[in-house]
Amino acid sequence: MSNRTTNLWSVSKGLARQILRTRRERRRLMSQMLLMALGMMAAGLWLLDHWLAANLWRFFLWWAGCAGICSLTMLFALYDFAAVIREERAPRQSDPDPRRN
Repeated sequence: MSNRTTNLWSVSKGLARQILRTRRERRRLMSQMLLMALGMMAAGLWLLDHWLAANLWRFFLWWAGCAGICSLTMLFALYDFAAVIREERAPRQSDPDPRRN
């Protein structure tokens, strides 16, 4: 069983590296997460408001899920911010000419 867990872990790790490697993929994933969060908010406010108001647990779980997706999107944006800074600094640090801007 531990062998299967290791394989699942290595596959997940490889997929995450591949997705997070390029700016285009990161931004595409961020936009999808943002659209999902906005869709959940819109659905909770206008389409499912009576259904959510009928049960306190449904209401809490729905908005907790929405807050979780929003939080993950914000964390992913911070990661993208740090990755862009790291990508832009790399060519400058390897350049021996300090006068180049």
